[in-house]
Amino acid sequence: MASPERIPSRKDLDPKDYDIARQFAIEGMNLSRYIDYAYELYFYSKYFLYMELLKATQIIAAYDDDKLVGVLIAEMKNEKQKVNSFWMKAFVKSVEFIVNLYDKSQKYQKANKEMFEQYKKDCGEPDGEIIFFAVDTKLKGKGIGTLLLKEFERMEKGKKIILYTDTGCTYQFYDKRNFKREQEREIKLDNNDKEIPLTCFLYSKNL
Repeated sequence: MASPERIPSRKDLDPKDYDIARQFAIEGMNLSRYIDYAYELYFYSKYFLYMELLKATQIIAAYDDDKLVGVLIAEMKNEKQKVNSFWMKAFVKSVEFIVNLYDKSQKYQKANKEMFEQYKKDCGEPDGEIIFFAVDTKLKGKGIGTLLLKEFERMEKGKKIILYTDTGCTYQFYDKRNFKREQEREIKLDNNDKEIPLTCFLYSKNL
């Protein structure tokens, strides 16, 4: 494995690697904790990745030679979207309909909306949001996430950004990199007969 310093600071995300990025999200966000069946996990993680790609104005990928090791996706104001795919839009719409049909409460989305509304009252509108940030979990501690973040900060210097995360993810990463924890909400996710407690966070940073 190459040292992190040798990983290109910026490279286009190859569409053939979308499935690898999806797997990074499953592992890094512990999605299997909330979804019991493999087929549901497959469709939901694909829906999540495609939804963020369709909003993306910045897509920064880290590769070790030809192997994808990390991805950061952001949606910034007044910047052109990177992906425009009829197939991806159709897939997202289809899965979104099913998600809304079975998850009437939308607790996670409501918590994020509440946090954002309070943040806007306190701090004003941000310039953008990091909407997807995941690395190969086998390479945690190798500095890949830090390199992706530094490249994003270089590209968007002077901007104010936010991101959402929760206690199911490695939220401590942001605490150690001068992000400010602006808001938090306690929720309980329903998974069949189980209730899973979760704390949702909204972080901000002036780049």
